[in-house]
Amino acid sequence: MDMIESINSFSMDRFSLKGKVAMVTGANQNLGMGYAVAFAKAGADLFIPHFTEDVSNVKRMVEAEGRKVAFIRGDMTKHEHIKEIVDACMAEYGRIDILVNNSGTNCFRDFPEFPDSEFKRVVDLNMMAVYYLGHEVAKVMIKQGGGKIINIGSALSYTADAMCPAYVTAKHGVIGITRSFANELGKYNIQCNAICPGFLATSVNSDVSDNPEYYKKITDRIPQGRWGNLDDLMGCMVFLASPASNYLNGADIKIDGGFSCTL
Repeated sequence: MDMIESINSFSMDRFSLKGKVAMVTGANQNLGMGYAVAFAKAGADLFIPHFTEDVSNVKRMVEAEGRKVAFIRGDMTKHEHIKEIVDACMAEYGRIDILVNNSGTNCFRDFPEFPDSEFKRVVDLNMMAVYYLGHEVAKVMIKQGGGKIINIGSALSYTADAMCPAYVTAKHGVIGITRSFANELGKYNIQCNAICPGFLATSVNSDVSDNPEYYKKITDRIPQGRWGNLDDLMGCMVFLASPASNYLNGADIKIDGGFSCTL
């Protein structure tokens, strides 16, 4: 394809997810819910592995967009559950076009007393499940001839914060997994990228955002002068899931208002 033909072939349809099936882990709440609804608005049907019980909000919002949504509940730190997730999605839809490894957890303790059990729990969900589910879904995508894997990193994929060594370790590992998958799967037309959200004004972060001193400290470092909102992430997620990003592979995209660019 020559340059003129390539330019003329571009269409906003490349951002459409019509006819696609997106699996978003933990999308019954918080950030994952935003990703799922963004995909539904772009035309995708959803499959949501979840741990907590309530799925009513995301079900209502996805169906309001005229899209289907199905669920499976279980513990993703249990390796045997990973294959159950993939098998259930295939039974429901017969394909998986997009995987978002969103499920996560954290634990804050003083480092000298940080429990080994909590370190394992956080790393198992935030990092190990990313690898195992991605590895299993990749087998499906290879047979299909392509797909998109999107992992969720963090501002702590590049630095560290006090009292959360397990989370820092896991989120650094997510970037390594993303690059490894990109390297291994590119030849199968599977792109793997990560987004790394900064500080978001959500209920998940209320413990820290409700602290005026800490809130000001973080806000003062963000060039845009505010914490992020869910809709600040949703457009990038649709882009990474869509054909518009077909030549983007192995990237980790910081969505942090410029936080990581400042001292």
